[in-house]
Amino acid sequence: MWIEIIKVILLGIVEGITEWLPISSTGHMILLNEVVRLNVSEEFWSLFEVVIQLGAILAVVILYFSKLNPFSPKKSGEEKKETWILWLKVMVSCIPAAILGLLWDDYLDEHFYNFQTVAVTLIIYGIAFILVERWNKKRAASVMDLRQLSFRIALIIGIFQVLALIPGTSRSGATILGAILLGCSREVAAEFTFFLAIPVMFGASLLKLLKFEGVFTSQELILLGTGCVVAFVVSIIAIKFFLNYIKKKDFTVFGWYRIVLGLIVLGYYFLG
Repeated sequence: MWIEIIKVILLGIVEGITEWLPISSTGHMILLNEVVRLNVSEEFWSLFEVVIQLGAILAVVILYFSKLNPFSPKKSGEEKKETWILWLKVMVSCIPAAILGLLWDDYLDEHFYNFQTVAVTLIIYGIAFILVERWNKKRAASVMDLRQLSFRIALIIGIFQVLALIPGTSRSGATILGAILLGCSREVAAEFTFFLAIPVMFGASLLKLLKFEGVFTSQELILLGTGCVVAFVVSIIAIKFFLNYIKKKDFTVFGWYRIVLGLIVLGYYFLG
C-alpha cells in the first residue's frame, strides 16, 4: 500500500506542475504511467488520471477566489457585474469542448490515449509555440485586460481548446496559443486559461465519476484523495511560478521542452 501511495504522490506532483504549464498534464500522466504503473484496475486508472485534476482546480479557486467571486461584499455593483460577465465568457468558451468532449470521450479514450499520440502532439505543438512566439515578437497585444476580452474571442479560444481533447496537446497550451494569436497578452491568455479549467476539468471529472461502474475500495479512495491533495499543493506553487515567469519571458522554452521530450519518447519506444 505504501508503495502505491508513493507512486500517487509522484503522480500528484507531475499533475500539479504540468496542468498549468503548456506541456500537457494528460500526456505526462500517460507517459509516467508507462514507467510508474499503479497497481489498480484499468477502469480506476482511467478515472484517476482525470479526477486527480480536482485538486488542481481547487488551487485556482483559492488563488483567484476574490476575482472570481461575484457575491463579494468588497466589490461594487459594477465590479460584481464585470465578474458575472467574466463567468459568462468562460462558459461561452467551454461550449465547443463540452459538446465534442461528450460525443468523443469514449472514442478518444480508446484510440488516442497512448504514448505514440502523446509524443507526436508534444512535438507538433512545441514547434507551434516557437513559431507563434517568433511571430508575436513583431506585434503588440491588443487585449491587455480580461475586460477587453470579447465574447467572440472567448468563443474562438474555446474552439482552440477542442484541440486539447487529443492527449499530449495540453489544454492550457492550446488555449494560450489561441489567445496569443487573437491578440491577448501572455498574462491575459494565462489567467483566462486558468479560469477555463474550472468548469472544463470539473465537468470531465464528473463525467468519469458517473461512468465509473464499480464501487470504490478504501485503498482506491485513499489513493485518489492523496493524489488530489498533492496536486492541489503543487498547483499553488506552479501557478505562482508560471505567472511570475511569463511577466519576464515568453513560452519558447516550453516549446523546446515539448520537442525534446517528444523525441525522447519516440526514440525510447521505437529504438528500444
